[in-house]
Amino acid sequence: MVSELFRTRLKDGYVSYRWERSMQEFLPVPFSSCFLSILLLPKDSDEGASHYNDLEDTLASANAWLNASQASGVPIVFMNVQTESLLTKISGTTASSTVNAGSLSDLSNLANASLYGFEDYHGVDIGVVRAVRLWYASLGGEFAIEIKLREDDTKLGFAISRTEEGFIFISSVIDDDENAPSTRSGLHNLYKEATNSSRLLVVSRVVNQKVLPWLVSSTGAIRCFDTVSLSQKLSLHRHAKVPITIHVLLWDRALAVPSGANRSRAATPFVMQLPPEVQLSCHPDENQIQLLPPEVPSGSSRVVGDHGPEIRLEQDTAGESSFRFHDFALASNWV
Repeated sequence: MVSELFRTRLKDGYVSYRWERSMQEFLPVPFSSCFLSILLLPKDSDEGASHYNDLEDTLASANAWLNASQASGVPIVFMNVQTESLLTKISGTTASSTVNAGSLSDLSNLANASLYGFEDYHGVDIGVVRAVRLWYASLGGEFAIEIKLREDDTKLGFAISRTEEGFIFISSVIDDDENAPSTRSGLHNLYKEATNSSRLLVVSRVVNQKVLPWLVSSTGAIRCFDTVSLSQKLSLHRHAKVPITIHVLLWDRALAVPSGANRSRAATPFVMQLPPEVQLSCHPDENQIQLLPPEVPSGSSRVVGDHGPEIRLEQDTAGESSFRFHDFALASNWV
């Protein structure tokens, strides 16, 4: 019996799972995760793109991007960081300088390398690029806002801009118009609370599609969403009278109501707790959406003159032909 005990092994197997039902019922946004991350590729260290900065430089870039995003008013916190190995074909000087790990003792030289290579059985030099994936989360989760449209709506009543780090945010809302879609949906009040707290009202999803930055190229350009095409998409919704659902990132967990809360078994996503020293700036009434007061952001992209908001257009830093809209004063620039 003792001999049989040591010879007996546990068996494994497979079990079918209803993925469609689970992704529909248990996610705050159906069929979309609440995990947020950005992938950073190592930067080129020469013009020929044959050498790349080391892993420490990529980690420092990720750290700087996170800190700059928080300083500009984006409500995110650090969750985790990891390296991802991406395969590529290398040749020439790149191959000769990196395909040299012939023994285990040589692997110590690769501890901080962002690119190393090896030769496969067919004599092809395969390169391994070590990218860095930064995982982050929203302090207060995501809040869904449904904008319903009417036949007489000529404007949505808000404008969008983009931070240097690639985040889309609400930069302006129309005032003194109770019939504007932005006012009817509650977006106007939410924007005002964010502005009074010196925070950005960051848009995380448009019609359940994430609009967050997701990649930093080897040249340092941030892959993100274009404000012009996004404005056109929103305008098409208005012309077609199709309701718009946008999600924004919040600072207060108490405001984070899952968009799937009407489903009986919807789960609440994990969000970070705010520090206890942060208090509400004022007592909210039943008609207000209250945000938490922060320190004044150092990287705000709003441009305000002595006579109100000004218009400034800057060339897109990601290398595209669109422009970043910092603020809007003319009615023709509103979506």
